[in-house]
Amino acid sequence: MPMLKKAIRAVTDREMRKRIGLDGLHCAMTHNTPYDALDFLAVLARDFPRDPDVLYATTHAYSDLSLHASQDLAREAPFSYQVHQLNAEALELQGKWDEAAAEYRKILDMNPLLPGIHARLGRALLTRPQPTPEMVEQAKRNFEQELDIDPRNATAEYVLGQLAQDANDLSAAIRHFTRATKVDTGFAEAYLGLGTALVAAKRFTEAIPHLENYEKLAPDSPSGHYQLALAYAGAGRKEDANRQAALQRETAESLEKVRRRVAEGLLQQQGQQGTQTQDPHN
Repeated sequence: MPMLKKAIRAVTDREMRKRIGLDGLHCAMTHNTPYDALDFLAVLARDFPRDPDVLYATTHAYSDLSLHASQDLAREAPFSYQVHQLNAEALELQGKWDEAAAEYRKILDMNPLLPGIHARLGRALLTRPQPTPEMVEQAKRNFEQELDIDPRNATAEYVLGQLAQDANDLSAAIRHFTRATKVDTGFAEAYLGLGTALVAAKRFTEAIPHLENYEKLAPDSPSGHYQLALAYAGAGRKEDANRQAALQRETAESLEKVRRRVAEGLLQQQGQQGTQTQDPHN
């Protein structure tokens, strides 16, 4: 390992440097010294950022490092809120929303003022399939509590705006979306939400600049072109409305073509896998 660490920084031949880096990763991960991999990962990421061999090896290395670090955390601080948060995040990835929410509640029992946790709990409540009205209300309260702790949480403002819009409370939706765009000026979906709410409230002229901002950030979004067409039409700008309507059709068709290609690719891949399974020589 010391020889490999020294060699990867001294050798000038690219292919040799790549081979040394990959060998170093292999040694570090198979001899239970995963943090030794960091030196090799730094060089490989810098010198071979698009190499498939390197990307494949680094994917496994980072996965192993993540597992190792989580095991260290569980061993060294088993009763910390970080362990509960790690468990909750893992449960969310598995779609176990109730269990994830229970973990976030344990964290809040330990420290109810910890930034980010109320928002995570709210997200877990809303993401589960078909949340009940009671769960939606609980999620809303959690996002409001998150803003009490962190008034600059643009995501919490945005979700509250969505919930208000779903409840047809346009004034509250406009208020929350506006705050989200001011806190995070690059938050594309917040501009779309604000513009859509203003169009629904027939405040077309006010909606236009926000939807134009969204169009700049997400020019390939059919939804943005559609809402902007409605705003222009409502403001009496017929030519602009027709132009946006045409763009909406073009982007929707392009998006549908991409979806069809993806679906065809998946079907082809499944067919090949099925053929290989049936072939007795494979």
